[in-house]
Amino acid sequence: MDGTVVKPNWPEIYSGETITLTCGIEEGGGSEWEYEWRTPDYYTPPNPRGSMMTSSVRGDYSCKGRLKDGGSTTEWSDAFTVKTSGIKYSVDGRVTLTYVPQPVLTVSPSWTSPGDSVTLTCSVEPPSAGWRFFWYQAVPELSLNYTYELLAGNTTGTEQDSYILHGQTHTAGYVCRAGRGDPVFYTLYSDVMFVWSGGVNPAASLTVSPHRLQHFSTESLSLSCEGNSTEWRLMKADESGFMSSCSYWGQMTGSTCNTDTRASSGVYWCESATQSSNAANITTHSGDVILVSPVRPVTEGHSVTLGCMLRTKEHLDNVDFYKNDKLLPNGVGGELLISAVTKSDEGFYKCRGRNSPPGLETLTSAESWLSSELQKHQALCFSCCWLLVWFLDQKVRSFPSDIRLISLK
Repeated sequence: MDGTVVKPNWPEIYSGETITLTCGIEEGGGSEWEYEWRTPDYYTPPNPRGSMMTSSVRGDYSCKGRLKDGGSTTEWSDAFTVKTSGIKYSVDGRVTLTYVPQPVLTVSPSWTSPGDSVTLTCSVEPPSAGWRFFWYQAVPELSLNYTYELLAGNTTGTEQDSYILHGQTHTAGYVCRAGRGDPVFYTLYSDVMFVWSGGVNPAASLTVSPHRLQHFSTESLSLSCEGNSTEWRLMKADESGFMSSCSYWGQMTGSTCNTDTRASSGVYWCESATQSSNAANITTHSGDVILVSPVRPVTEGHSVTLGCMLRTKEHLDNVDFYKNDKLLPNGVGGELLISAVTKSDEGFYKCRGRNSPPGLETLTSAESWLSSELQKHQALCFSCCWLLVWFLDQKVRSFPSDIRLISLK
């Protein structure tokens, strides 16, 4: 006999998924045949004499055919092994086993300027076949965590494991999950991943005091939320990606979070029930020097001055400035002036006191990213262009198949 035929032909299934096994016979089978199945000891098929059976139980399956008139009997087919994937998770030192996978979402780039495109990628491990991918925006739920809203036009998911967001303007969180089969078996939701923007959102704005990205580890910070809300949650994502609110490392009074000396490096932002603010990538430094740089992006064409501050709050005068680890020639009097900022000025900046002994970093600051943004009328034009591209794309998709779009010269 031919053996067992499995549909869908996935190498592994998860608990809750169902596969169909068919007993195939070289002569073609038919109504004159009946069948016998060998199944795992703890599973009894609903129709033990049928040529087809469904199962979601792991183990070995084989079958054979027999003519109903008592004639010939086939040999047993080779065993087909149904495998179920298990994924180990460690929570508080305890390892648990789940049979529902959790995909991993990545975003690129993670920091954006208004109008940038962002690619979301959803990966299911171990890799398997047949998945469709569903994409969601994470909406803050201040009393809980986040709720997930399906992105527009994504009700049936995508065959591709990536999704492009056009014209990203503000900080926002995203999640994904995958599904396959009929009825659909869904994975868990991925962890929330954020696309950060330092640009000001009038409906939600973060203010940092002192107004700089770098701070000494002994300093206290004041972080305030402003905008179209009376209730705010101030959030931080640390270097490992762990997210927490002000109540874990500071004290929230009204719309302001005061950290005393418990602030640590991470990305900080405000959330209301409908909006996320600009994000600030704050660095706390245990050394003797910090770089003084603006919290928010600098508008292109405007000037910006970077400085170098000692722990005593004095400004260093004899200083070198570096961009992406390359020495800059134009630092004067302890300051670096960029008179008209352009996109090319973006990069990682740091400063170093020239009296710092070789090999010692006590007078070297950490790095911080200097970002730029378009002037308001340019940003508005850029957003409108993306809206026009999206509108035309939808129109093209709705054309009959025998119509072609031609270019006008």
